[in-house]
Amino acid sequence: MQYNLAQLLMEPTGSTRDYEVDESFRGPEDGMDRVQGWIRVLRTHQGVIVSARLETQVSLTCSRCIKVFEHNSLIKMEEESSPTIDPDTGKQTEPLDEDDSELDLDDQHVLDMGEVVRQYILTGLPIKPLCSEECRGLCPECGSDLNEEKCKCEAVLMDPRWGALAELLTERRG
Repeated sequence: MQYNLAQLLMEPTGSTRDYEVDESFRGPEDGMDRVQGWIRVLRTHQGVIVSARLETQVSLTCSRCIKVFEHNSLIKMEEESSPTIDPDTGKQTEPLDEDDSELDLDDQHVLDMGEVVRQYILTGLPIKPLCSEECRGLCPECGSDLNEEKCKCEAVLMDPRWGALAELLTERRG
């Protein structure tokens, strides 16, 4: 997602460019995922403001049943960027801020949105991805997918760390 903004930087403050986005990218689990939407670039007196509304489709692995599923999300972003070289004079410019975003324009006035969009996507992903809230996961004993079939294990094994407490309960009942 690279956009040449050289012409826009020569235009007056308030000028805009709109771009449609429909691209594939390498997702967090190395699959080919999609991003679709629009990007608007607004010329300011010091650089540009980039606004975007993007819908993403990312393949994730469910943390309970380990099946791959599609996770859809909406990203809304607004970032400010400045050219590294003044388009009128060709001289090096100072960045707007020490902690400026990753959206600096290169020396050819090309805006590369790839890394920033990737970071927005990654921060929007769930920490523990689930294919559905009702996902029952896998049987810890036999590994059966509990969403598809009833477990064939007869008894539920107890965690050995609770063994001493279980013995106390048995003694009290007996």
